[in-house]
Amino acid sequence: MSSPDPQVRAARNKSTSPPPRGPVVAVTGAASGVGALLTARLAASEEVKQVVAVDERRGECAEAEWHILDVRDPAIADRLRGADVVVHLALDLDLETDAAARTAYNVRGTQTVLTAAAAAGVHRVVLCTSTMVYGALPDNELPLSEDAELRATAEATGVGDLLEIERLARRAPRAHPGLNVTVVRPAVLVGGTDTALTRYFESPRLLVVAGSRPAWQFCHVEDLCSALEYAVLEKVDGELAVSCDGWLEQEEVEELSGIRRMELPSAVALGAAARLHRIGLTPSPAGDLAYTMYPWVVSGSRLHDAGWRPSYTNEEVLAQLLEEVSGRHTVAGRRLGRKDATAAGAAGATVALLGAAAVVRRARKARRRI
Repeated sequence: MSSPDPQVRAARNKSTSPPPRGPVVAVTGAASGVGALLTARLAASEEVKQVVAVDERRGECAEAEWHILDVRDPAIADRLRGADVVVHLALDLDLETDAAARTAYNVRGTQTVLTAAAAAGVHRVVLCTSTMVYGALPDNELPLSEDAELRATAEATGVGDLLEIERLARRAPRAHPGLNVTVVRPAVLVGGTDTALTRYFESPRLLVVAGSRPAWQFCHVEDLCSALEYAVLEKVDGELAVSCDGWLEQEEVEELSGIRRMELPSAVALGAAARLHRIGLTPSPAGDLAYTMYPWVVSGSRLHDAGWRPSYTNEEVLAQLLEEVSGRHTVAGRRLGRKDATAAGAAGATVALLGAAAVVRRARKARRRI
């Protein structure tokens, strides 16, 4: 019997051989939030050989290999041995966390992961910050280039930590030759998240500072996970902005949400926000307000050039956000219980809080003049 044609033999072998397997990927912060979603996504991918999940508790993804420890523990280097890529998502950006403790965790954790990854022979680390690092400024272009200067300050919640993480990312390849670092920067993240910017839409009125020009750009968590997967598979690298295409003007946001605005002079809004945060009535510092005043929209061209596209539009993500926050009541960044909101009347409470801060400020000035 004659042997099969060589092309037929090759086709048979190809059809019976297992599909090619890709990298071993370690994910920190894998038990919850974006980390849990990404861990499940990578574990289901035919392009990923194995997922190593690192967190302080075990998550739900049974397909991952779990290691329970704090990312600040140098022992993490042993857990990362054999991994090709590390995605570091163990960050604390909770509004209620003590600021000093939050910074200590975020910065030390990132330093430890970068050092441990290099020691373990990992060739790529993917870090996640935010487009907030570009800063919200009145002279920002619409949209900003991904190469634009990072002009944010440390005055908004967690932004100082994110800027330090960006600095660590830039220094890492020099400190650890052979280590490639990719930074992924999502826009306003929506999908089970709680930030000062998502709480903005829990208010009964949208605070608008007179003379400002807000522009809103969102990112769905599923789109962030797909962008992170692109980085893991080395389809794109460098510094990447992730968002829906385009942006929404404030008037469009108000029309789509059905929430009316409350417009205040800049001095009153910023002064009140600073005072309320200083006396502990609100978790958000005055610096958060800038991100509702000025544009910080980024083009996201690098991912687009690599073939990535968002699955959601800004309009769709805003609709999901409004659905998620339905029934919550937030005044000047502080979440109220149902009884508080009912008794005070949310709009009235906002005006009262802002007005009280302004009155206190004027009284202090008057005392100084006496």
